[in-house]
Amino acid sequence: MKRQLLHTPEGVRDIYNEECEKKLILQEELYQVLKQYGYNPIQTPTFEFFDIFGREIGTTPSKDLYKFFDREGNTLVLRPDITPSIARCAAKYFGEEDMPIRLWYMGNTFINNSSYQGRLKESTQLGAELLGDSTVDADAEIIAMVVECLKRAGLKEFQLSIGHADFFRGLMEAAGLFEEQEEELRGLISNKNYFGVDEFVETLNLNENLKKLFHMLGTLYTDACGLKEVKEYAAAYPRIAEAINRLEELYEVLKVYQAERYVSFELGVISDYQYYTGIIFAGYTFGSGEPIVKGGRYDRLLTYFGKNSASIGFAFVVDQLLAALSRQKIEIPLAYENELIVYEPEKRLEAIRAAQEKRAAGGRVELIAKDGKKTQEDYSAYADRNRIAGVTFM
Repeated sequence: MKRQLLHTPEGVRDIYNEECEKKLILQEELYQVLKQYGYNPIQTPTFEFFDIFGREIGTTPSKDLYKFFDREGNTLVLRPDITPSIARCAAKYFGEEDMPIRLWYMGNTFINNSSYQGRLKESTQLGAELLGDSTVDADAEIIAMVVECLKRAGLKEFQLSIGHADFFRGLMEAAGLFEEQEEELRGLISNKNYFGVDEFVETLNLNENLKKLFHMLGTLYTDACGLKEVKEYAAAYPRIAEAINRLEELYEVLKVYQAERYVSFELGVISDYQYYTGIIFAGYTFGSGEPIVKGGRYDRLLTYFGKNSASIGFAFVVDQLLAALSRQKIEIPLAYENELIVYEPEKRLEAIRAAQEKRAAGGRVELIAKDGKKTQEDYSAYADRNRIAGVTFM
């Protein structure tokens, strides 16, 4: 029984020593970028009322939530996503603010995935939200900030796939699809089964231009030039055409940020979160089968909490990013500066004073009272195991 207590539940894990320190350093590097762009910190509770993440808002399915009850019988959930919590906070504390609000956050999220998916059920997210700005300039700032964060993390090769929620919704609207058909199509796109998409489209009675637009769901455009062809086919569909115009304008602003080489346009980008209304994106790099960052525009989410506000944001999955860095052999430098002082009991006063002086000067010092059963070699071996820079015996 005692051995069983040493194990964590399925889907969660311990992080310690070097890996934990690297994660903390990575988080600090990302935070510094957000700070340079003028974003302010915010913390929200680890659990919220169930309705914050309910179906109406369009977040995680109920079956994937960790649910429990408080003493009053209210249904609570561990947050699966931090953005709705930020939306709630913004509506509560910035309800009268009519100027842009820049917030960044970090915290753990919890999704009760099926075990066969092989994903962690607890992960750390670090993200930012820009509220109260509906312009393409805000879109570009968010994308440019993501690019800057990934570069600061040490990545050389990565790509952000950018789409627009209204491209997919415009197609559904133009084709007059039922809810069941839309769900089937979403499933095909999520699985990158574009052959299946083509077969599905052939069962519909659509004109050739609309068919062409459906076929473009699986196309990747490395710059905005390829979108011109899409515009030609979308001329008769205002919602789709406006989405393409927005992506073209976004590309022009990203060129000012010198971030355009890291982006591509993928019109089939969709999200499980239904609250996205504008651009939507996901970031990928080698060594990670899952996106390391996701984000998009959600101009109607805050209305559920009583505030009309355009909004856009992103969230890094810190654990995925850390794993990708490791697989690409990109080292997060660690400074091994700790010193160990091992002292005889009668030298306690001198040892503590010496340690305090070194700490006051910025040093890192561990103190251990010498055990008569251990040798100097034992303490030196301990120092090696824990990457302690030097050992002093007193």
